[in-house]
Amino acid sequence: MSATSNELTISRLIKAPRALVWKAWTTPEHLRQWWCPKPWTTEIRGFDLRPGGAFDMLMRAPNGEESSNPGAFLEVVSQQRIVFISTLTEGRRPGTPWLALTAFILMEEQGGSTKYTARVLHKDAQDCRKHEETGFYDGWGTCIGQLEELASQLA
Repeated sequence: MSATSNELTISRLIKAPRALVWKAWTTPEHLRQWWCPKPWTTEIRGFDLRPGGAFDMLMRAPNGEESSNPGAFLEVVSQQRIVFISTLTEGRRPGTPWLALTAFILMEEQGGSTKYTARVLHKDAQDCRKHEETGFYDGWGTCIGQLEELASQLA
C-alpha cells in the first residue's frame, strides 16, 4: 500500500493464475460477485471492455443505499492491464462522478499466482485524501480478497 499527494496504490499477491484473475475481472457475471465489499451487491448495467467502451455498475447496500459507478475504459491489454476513468461515460461523454479518478489495474504472473496492483490517480490531494478517508484501503483490499476467492474457484 502506498499514497502520494494525489494517488493511492494497493498491491496483493492473489493465489490464483493470472488467466483466472483476468476472467473474474472481465466477465460481468463474475465481476458483480466481487466488485464491492459484501454485504453490498453490484448490478452490472453496462460493460463494454474495450478502449473507449463504457461501464456502469450500481452498488447497493442492504439498507437500499445506492452508489452509481459509471465510467469508460481507456486501455485494455489482455491478462495484463486495464485502465479506466470515472469522468467519461458511454460515447466519451463527460460524467460527474462522486469522485474523479483514473485507475490502472495491473496483473503480473508470479509462479502460478498473480501480482495484482491497483494504482488510482485523483485530480488533487484533497480528492485523494477524501478517497483514502472513505475507506480506499479497506474497501479495495476487501474487494481484492473477494476477487482472489472467486478466481481460485474458477476453472
